[in-house]
Amino acid sequence: MPSSTPDPAIPGLRQPELSPVLVRLLKGVLYQERHPAEWQSLLRLQGAVRDYFRLIGLTLVIDEAEQYAFLRQQEEAEEEGAPALPRLVQRRPLSYPVSLLLVLLRKKLVELDAGGGETRLILDRTQIIDMLRVFLAESSNEARIVDRIDGHINRLVEYGFLRRLKGSSGQFEVHRIIKAVVDSDWLADFDNRLQDYQHYAAR
Repeated sequence: MPSSTPDPAIPGLRQPELSPVLVRLLKGVLYQERHPAEWQSLLRLQGAVRDYFRLIGLTLVIDEAEQYAFLRQQEEAEEEGAPALPRLVQRRPLSYPVSLLLVLLRKKLVELDAGGGETRLILDRTQIIDMLRVFLAESSNEARIVDRIDGHINRLVEYGFLRRLKGSSGQFEVHRIIKAVVDSDWLADFDNRLQDYQHYAAR
């Protein structure tokens, strides 16, 4: 009968704090603010965490400055001739409006950081709607436009880029994981991208 004992060749694999970290990362983004115990364990055992996920074709990404960590699928096998592994992190195609909203929220994060002080970006539903509606096609049906934008907001909540604040009326926290998706190259080409979005909306 095969042994279930952890492989001692991976340092830290016997640590009891490791399992909660692995489970949390498999469920989604690990945030220092929301998961302080797991975050500290991750920083201490990150070598073992990296080794574990490397075995199943995943790469650990840690941003200590922004205080979050997540898993990314390895696009290529590290060793030539290694068998291809099933994709565990699914690609999620984004529509034009959802992509645009990501870029606009990323720009808001840049503005927040430039101002100093507050580190959490909190926006209400009306602010988000006003940000995006400028780039959507004109319509006489205002309610339909708002419904569409609500759908885009819900998609970003589903993907973990936005979080509804409990006890508030339509307020959202913008998660800094957006910075890992919308990188500096996106922002450098921001004006050109906005032209593309405006062209898309005009069709």
